[in-house]
Amino acid sequence: MKITAQDEYGLRILVRIAKCKVQTGLSIPQLSEMEGLSRPNVSKLTRILRVEGLINSTKGHVGGYVLARPAADITVNDALKALGGRLFDEDFCANHVGVLKLCTNSIDCSIRSLWSMVQSSIDTLLDKVTLADLSNSEKEAMFTFQGFLEENTN
Repeated sequence: MKITAQDEYGLRILVRIAKCKVQTGLSIPQLSEMEGLSRPNVSKLTRILRVEGLINSTKGHVGGYVLARPAADITVNDALKALGGRLFDEDFCANHVGVLKLCTNSIDCSIRSLWSMVQSSIDTLLDKVTLADLSNSEKEAMFTFQGFLEENTN
């Protein structure tokens, strides 16, 4: 499992926008400078996030990007689904059949069960973590995340 650069940078942009106190939001040049990313990359990511309904944009020389909903209402799972999709979805097996038209394990697959359980566990955690949580300090965020983990293991 790998987190892509698009996932990481897109999430960083969302957190940066969530932390912004300016009503007009942040522009592409500002986001580019603050996150150390190229303007074309920021432009691509903000377009994806806008199309997926996570941010809104205002045009003009004082325009910028703002969250489409409050930070507490946007989960990390929302962001990752918008940026790159799920780790495992129902089409996965159909897309990985090998040279045959049907997977040799399509009837009874312990691997599919594993990936389904991993995806469910990831969804459970990432549906609880919001941009508001990520807008806190690393220490505060870690404390919050540990609470989520304890909640799910008891």
